[in-house]
Amino acid sequence: MADQAFDVIVLGGGPGGYVAAIRAAQLGMKAAVVERENLGGICLNWGCIPTKALLRTSEINHLMHHLPDFGFEAVTPKFDIAKVVKRSRGVAKQLSSGVAHLLRKNKVTVFDGSGKLAGKQIVAVTKDGKDVATLKAPHIILATGARARQLPGIEADGKLIWSYREAMVPTMMPKSLLVIGSGAIGIEFASFYLNMGAAVTVVEVLPRILAVEDEEISTFAHKAFEKQGMKIMTGATVKSVKKGSDNVTVTVEAGGKSQDITVDRVISAVGIVGNVEDLGLEGTGVKVDRTHVLIDEYGRTGEPGVYAIGDIAGPPWLAHKASHEGVICVEKIAGIKDVHPMDVRNIPGCTYCRPQVASVGLTEAKAKEAGYEVKVGRFPFIGNGKAIAMGEPEGLVKTVFDAKTGELLGAHMIGAEVTEMIQGYTIARTLETTETDLMHTVFPHPTVSETMHEAVLSAYGRAIHF
Repeated sequence: MADQAFDVIVLGGGPGGYVAAIRAAQLGMKAAVVERENLGGICLNWGCIPTKALLRTSEINHLMHHLPDFGFEAVTPKFDIAKVVKRSRGVAKQLSSGVAHLLRKNKVTVFDGSGKLAGKQIVAVTKDGKDVATLKAPHIILATGARARQLPGIEADGKLIWSYREAMVPTMMPKSLLVIGSGAIGIEFASFYLNMGAAVTVVEVLPRILAVEDEEISTFAHKAFEKQGMKIMTGATVKSVKKGSDNVTVTVEAGGKSQDITVDRVISAVGIVGNVEDLGLEGTGVKVDRTHVLIDEYGRTGEPGVYAIGDIAGPPWLAHKASHEGVICVEKIAGIKDVHPMDVRNIPGCTYCRPQVASVGLTEAKAKEAGYEVKVGRFPFIGNGKAIAMGEPEGLVKTVFDAKTGELLGAHMIGAEVTEMIQGYTIARTLETTETDLMHTVFPHPTVSETMHEAVLSAYGRAIHF
């Protein structure tokens, strides 16, 4: 059993934790990471990365079935779901090993086990009920992430009702499934399975899918998914589930009427809860609200020397938010001057369905609620040469500007590769550019990114190609 002293100890080796530890090491601090499962956390091992590998496979499957559109003749393609899953898991393993290498390279000490506060500046590490180490540090960062929320009576059982974990490693390809929840996770799985040939039904309790997105984008996505064959039920509630030997009958209520839907599998994607248990928070100044730790703009909790970052610290629940939060937290600890606090309005959100969805800043409705007089621009992909050439004419870019100052308040996109393009608007917001700056920027031709330029011009009645 080891007793060791550090400058910073991070509980959790996910995208927030490992980045915070590496940045601490770069700043000359002796850093340690305590991780109970896999370096890279849920994002790298069971979330962002392996799901993107799966979604890439589904995109290829979709394209293979549309080869005649591009002048090819081919037999109907077949896939092996075991090999699809194996590739996804291989991608995750490769990147997890990469995180381990980065930590070694930066001389960050990694402890395999679970950590908890055991007194002022003390962390106790255990593994399988056995003591591993007692660590000491003046700065302790909680980065333990979150897990899937379970609905009472519809808990994931690993066989008929899946959480994201089971949905990521199916042993068989269901012919039909029902997804509860239409946030990013639910819609990504719905899109994956639909494009792999399953009949998919999405049940959403709110009035529209992808509810955090701008309403126009949400409506566009709804129509696009239904055109692909997805069944979507909004304003709907799952009242009960009845398990069969190899199927599930779900009773759904919508508009005052109930109906039974029988599917092979159910995916529950109804949000997350923070991993705040067994961290030794009792008796400390750390405050927890609805499973999430309360922090200030630099990640500080109510307990001196204890910080929280990432999913455990609240929304938005995004890996890139966690990483940036970790850097901010550590730089503040190091005493760096002019550390910019997190501005969640400048954090882009991406959903990797087909078509992709991406956004940053305020929606049109939120901007108006905040009291802004707005100018709104729109440009459809059908007016873009590259999108048409790619066979991806379905999409829309929407911009929201402050009519008085020209500030870009928000940008909202749906279409091919918009998750890559949104960073252009994110940089624009970070640099506080105006509509004039964006209009004067030269966009390369032919690219899909030209839709971004046209959407800016459109807000001021200057769109050229539509």
